[in-house]
Amino acid sequence: MPAEFSFDVVSKIDFQEVRNAVQMATKEISQRFDFRGSKSEITLEGEEIKIIADDDFKRRSLLDILETKFSKRGVALKNLEYGKIEEALGGTLRQVIKIKQGIDSDASRSIVKDIKEQKLKVQAKIMEDQVRVTGKNKDDLQLVIKLLRSNDYKVELQFINYR
Repeated sequence: MPAEFSFDVVSKIDFQEVRNAVQMATKEISQRFDFRGSKSEITLEGEEIKIIADDDFKRRSLLDILETKFSKRGVALKNLEYGKIEEALGGTLRQVIKIKQGIDSDASRSIVKDIKEQKLKVQAKIMEDQVRVTGKNKDDLQLVIKLLRSNDYKVELQFINYR
């Protein structure tokens, strides 16, 4: 029996699911009557999604289609960072959506602070873009997971490597 148990708190996105959702959204746009003849499109470039639409109504429709596909594929909408809406060529609108990976330093510090405030016999350590929590009692680790799920850190948290 190990002397200590641990788990990692991470925020990761499955990019295969992102690609699938973008492809499904693109297919739906090509088949919908209200998008016929428009310059509306959704493209995935690295860790950014670019949305181009004729007007604001179509842009909101594209976002709605994309978010619906993401939620059906299990992609967390919390990890999307919406850029500002810009004028593009030909009188179209463009918006860039960045996909956030990992836990930023502010959220990591907030997670560690919240864990320490609980006065449980666990240690939390920041390791680049994740947080490792260790302790001698599995019940304390379960309480930490419950605490972290109840708080909002502006990113979707996953708990991996529970041992």
